[in-house]
Amino acid sequence: MKQNGLELFVGLFMVLGFLAFGYLALQLGEVSILSAGNSYVVNAEFDNISGVKKGAAVQIAGVVVGQVQRTWLGKDELAHVALQIDKGVKVPVDSMASVKTQGIIGDKYIQLTLGGDDKLFVAGDVMTDTESAVDLESLISKFAFGSVEKK
Repeated sequence: MKQNGLELFVGLFMVLGFLAFGYLALQLGEVSILSAGNSYVVNAEFDNISGVKKGAAVQIAGVVVGQVQRTWLGKDELAHVALQIDKGVKVPVDSMASVKTQGIIGDKYIQLTLGGDDKLFVAGDVMTDTESAVDLESLISKFAFGSVEKK
């Protein structure tokens, strides 16, 4: 009888361990099954998103409020970015999205600068007021080879 109790305890411990492992894998991985109802997606159009990848942070005033769900090149030859934003964050329609870099050579992220309009973006809307990534290599190249205009 004592052996059966020990086997039952070990079995329950293993099942709870696998459940905890599965939960952590879903929370820490890029699986959106559990967070799909807690966010909405707004698309943004950029001329250049150099270095922005899926999973990159979306920030407002330095606080992470979402992530980049996906990026693609549209038929209009613009870079499109799907921004998955937390439901509690209200983004006015006159807001601006900018591609920024963490530090000098850090990861790229999307910075949202909120506007003051009463009308808000809803899921599926397209943000066209954007600021593309600064191409540091081309700026250095222009400066080095003298094609920068001096004032």
